[in-house]
Amino acid sequence: MRTLSVGGLSIDLVRKSIKNLHLAVYPPDGRIRVAAPWHVSEDAIRLAVAKRVAWINRQRRNFKAQERQAKRRYVSGETHYFLGRGYRLQVISNGATFRVRLGGANRIELAVPIDADRDAREQVMLRWHRRELRKRAEAEAAKWAARLGIDPPVVGIKQMRTKWGTSNPSARRIWLNLELAQKPPRCIAYIVLHELVHFEHRKHGDEFVAKLERFMPNWRAIRDELNKLPLATQPWCKVKA
Repeated sequence: MRTLSVGGLSIDLVRKSIKNLHLAVYPPDGRIRVAAPWHVSEDAIRLAVAKRVAWINRQRRNFKAQERQAKRRYVSGETHYFLGRGYRLQVISNGATFRVRLGGANRIELAVPIDADRDAREQVMLRWHRRELRKRAEAEAAKWAARLGIDPPVVGIKQMRTKWGTSNPSARRIWLNLELAQKPPRCIAYIVLHELVHFEHRKHGDEFVAKLERFMPNWRAIRDELNKLPLATQPWCKVKA
């Protein structure tokens, strides 16, 4: 990966076997990335970026003003998000047990050994998020696959830096960003459907959009909601389609 400078902006340049140039700005810090075909010259890339400088700066200003989640310390009293709702964390030091569960309508209970440090507590919470997100995502995938007339995919969960989800049609697999465990269920449903539609339509073209419109007419509103939710401390991406 090369770095270009255009109008005082630092641009990450990635070469790919693609037809068109793609420009993206990523939260939380406004990192700029261009994916370009091998045959496009750097001068042509610089010109394309220069034409979009106003848009790039507008996106970066929006990210700077957007609400952010503070880094969590995993101590009692903190607010933690799960499926779009805020819960108060209650840490229970109880010997050798590691466990997370919802304790009533507004509390998450995190049981850990008394000597568990912040990183150990975080890992327990992330494993719980992964497990709960996989269960919900697998149910969504089965539902949408049936409506699309395809076999249910294998659902994987992992931390991602630049995407909410990806699909691998040949392997019949979709991957979802672990961060989605904190987002409302409708956002999870949208990303699952989005990735499943890619099994038939690889690009975000008219046919792809038409299929989304057919099965989820309000997908744009959900996409915009997801993009406006508080940013985590990791640089997650904005959904474009």
